[in-house]
Amino acid sequence: MTPVVLIAEELAPAALDVLAHDFDVRHVDGTDRAALLSALGEADAVIVRSATQIDAEAIAAAPRLKVVARAGVGLDNVEVAAATARGVMVVNAPTSNIVSAAEQAIALLLAVARNTASASASLKNGEWKRSRYTGVELQGKTVGVVGLGRIGTLFAQRIAAFGTRLIAYDPYIQPARAAQLGVRLVGLEELLRESDFISIHAPKTSETGGLIGAKELQLVKPEVRIINAARGGVVDEIALAEALAEGRVAGAGIDVYVKEPCTDSPLFKFDNVVATPHLGASTHEAQDKAGLAVAKSVKLALQGEFVPDAVNVQAGGVVAEEVRPLLPLAEKLGKVFTAVAGGVAASVTVEVRGVPQDVSVLKLAATKGIFNTVVEEQVTYVNAPMLAADRGVEVELVSIADVEDQKNLVTVRGALPDGRTVSVSGSLVSQGVSERLKLTSLDDFDLELDADGVLLFFRYSDRPGVVGTIGTVLGEIGVNIAAMQVSRLQAGGEALMTLTVDSPVSAELLAEAASRIGATAASTVDLTDEV
Repeated sequence: MTPVVLIAEELAPAALDVLAHDFDVRHVDGTDRAALLSALGEADAVIVRSATQIDAEAIAAAPRLKVVARAGVGLDNVEVAAATARGVMVVNAPTSNIVSAAEQAIALLLAVARNTASASASLKNGEWKRSRYTGVELQGKTVGVVGLGRIGTLFAQRIAAFGTRLIAYDPYIQPARAAQLGVRLVGLEELLRESDFISIHAPKTSETGGLIGAKELQLVKPEVRIINAARGGVVDEIALAEALAEGRVAGAGIDVYVKEPCTDSPLFKFDNVVATPHLGASTHEAQDKAGLAVAKSVKLALQGEFVPDAVNVQAGGVVAEEVRPLLPLAEKLGKVFTAVAGGVAASVTVEVRGVPQDVSVLKLAATKGIFNTVVEEQVTYVNAPMLAADRGVEVELVSIADVEDQKNLVTVRGALPDGRTVSVSGSLVSQGVSERLKLTSLDDFDLELDADGVLLFFRYSDRPGVVGTIGTVLGEIGVNIAAMQVSRLQAGGEALMTLTVDSPVSAELLAEAASRIGATAASTVDLTDEV
């Protein structure tokens, strides 16, 4: 029987051509729920854009379904967990819009610099007021780029052609990589103080939410112009509106908002703000690239071949049964490493002891964990090595199979740019008929803690009363401690407290707790097992 590919939204002719010769291509209006559910009954694959909801109900209505393809970057309208539970592959087009997004930021920057939108509106209103809309040149100006990922890099390469000086803030990229791009890495405060233009290209995470807020906007030049075509909420919209009203910011170009659709914002009242309705990916080229990319992925998937853009497939090829349980352990160790390090290392070694099989996939798993909270796009076993290469991070695998007393031991060890080293180890431990993932050490400290849940790490000088104080502090903010372990190198020396808590702790509350106990370092990571 010829596999059926259901097209629920419009695709480029070139995308349809990829599928037409090998599959039974059918069409349905994805917004007509009844028609969609009916058509899914015979579908082996479904391709959607943003208007069609592929949720658990839709997946349950498709007994033959093997792959869901989203012709775009996001997956908000696809219930990935439900697809994974059914063994349905989910693919998207993660790089389809990066050029369009970078160009949108350029367009906003130029429009704000030359007052293009307000001048156009004025002229169409019958006014000829040239002097009122005098702008500024880009040549010789300092442009600050917040986030040097793929889109930030494309933006930097393009804006450099205007004769600008480029600086960037990105704690997860190596200085050597930035230098290759002609960009000088600086701290966030320095970027805010020096920049004539600031363009945001950072993902929206717990770390970057409100990254540019009221406090930060006190540091900028009054002639600064701020562009956000990345994610809403990285720039505090209320604080930005106040800075514009007070003349502390000269203009802004905004394409993204905290809540979307957004038709009412305090930013809309300013003539020196260019506001667009999230047009970063809205080009014919980006839409065509997305359709073509997912069509190729669907073809590969239905032919049983490796799919580079699968978001819920852990690895290509066959993974030994003995190695498979170590995949989540390696990924979690990577997450802990990044949390404790506070950034990405210049080089990382993934060491595996006591596993005689091919363990190369564990290097990918650890790399995936390392970048899990660093980048905006979903990190997969396929794109993790590329993310490391883009940031100049070398990841090496060391396998020591013949070790009798260290079975299933995985260590992620890295050297940081400031000379520090961080090391975290874990193991698969048998408990009766089950096996549990355990953290066994952090740097020189021994641990025996489940690698699950929300973990807090505090380093401090060993002394009486610290445990009680931290319990009181967390109790005051309503955070319940599920487990605690204290390790020390010697009495009165450096100590490590590791806690498992029932709910996430914000960066501000973590800093407050660290201050109350005089901790020299504090970090948190969420290792909650995903369904």
